[in-house]
Amino acid sequence: MEVRIKILYTALCHTDVYFWEAKGQTPVFPRILGHEAGGIVESVGEGVTELAPGDHVLPVFTGECKECAHCKSEESNMCDLLRINVDRGVMIGDGKSRFTISGQPIFHFVGTSTFSEYTVIHVGCLAKINPEAPLDKVCILSCGISTGLGATLNVAKPAKGSTVAIFGLGAVGLAAMEGARLAGASRIIGVDINPAKYEQAKKFGCTEFVNPKDHDKPVQEVLIELTNGGVDRSVECTGNINAMISAFECVHDGWGVAVLVGVPHKDDQFKTHPMNFLSEKTLKGTFFGNYKPRTDLPNVVEMYMKKELELEKFITHSVPFSEINTAFDLMLKGESLRCIMRMED
Repeated sequence: MEVRIKILYTALCHTDVYFWEAKGQTPVFPRILGHEAGGIVESVGEGVTELAPGDHVLPVFTGECKECAHCKSEESNMCDLLRINVDRGVMIGDGKSRFTISGQPIFHFVGTSTFSEYTVIHVGCLAKINPEAPLDKVCILSCGISTGLGATLNVAKPAKGSTVAIFGLGAVGLAAMEGARLAGASRIIGVDINPAKYEQAKKFGCTEFVNPKDHDKPVQEVLIELTNGGVDRSVECTGNINAMISAFECVHDGWGVAVLVGVPHKDDQFKTHPMNFLSEKTLKGTFFGNYKPRTDLPNVVEMYMKKELELEKFITHSVPFSEINTAFDLMLKGESLRCIMRMED
């Protein structure tokens, strides 16, 4: 059930930086990072029937076995067999790595390890896509962009003409904003503590900007006043617990829906008054935008091919893979949304 992939393009995501820093988890070392990529099937292992050499694929950090209760449910994408596991550095088939150096194993990262010219991935973590789709663009759909986009389109589901607030204007937040634009929201309010992000956010449909630091009261109160009772939908993409609470409390009573995307600190606790729920505000969470990787990602790629979804504006830099340290520097300085790295011939 394994496939060897020739990686052609791979992108740098904040998750790679987080695990490279190894500040918040038990480090697995040595390991090959990377999880946003596009490639071509080089060869397939026993039991693989859906893919063949030459197929174009997007590796995904979480999978879809198509057999478990989650995969058979229309309401879930959290596969029992292949959902993300940040601590596992080996293949699930035999508990061994497919990478070695001098006879010693190099461990895998979230089942993908795309910072490599070749990688081996479980077939359930590969989305077969339209071979006409440019891999240097659609590769960014294998993680953050789909996460934000799906959070809005699949979970928040704003109606045309509605008001949407997006908390956090990094790549995932801007993807959520792109979803609000595609849904036809009339007011899209960006919320971020960095005022420099407003100009960039305008490309993604942002109509208004609120900086919590500019106000002497909670930002949820600011948004409620600004929208005459609260926003119709909010999507939180920061992982900051206070932003999560604000995103929930700023939605309109009776119909407002807040969606949490960001990953909080392990010790954080979400605290709000129960009356917020009794006044018919809804709080939801999402994982990978509620997309099933193998079933749904090919359709997201087609949204790009039909020119409905704009991906170019997310790609701020492009470098050869040999200059991967430049990509890290750009991300650490906050200068890049997505840096695409191309494998040299």
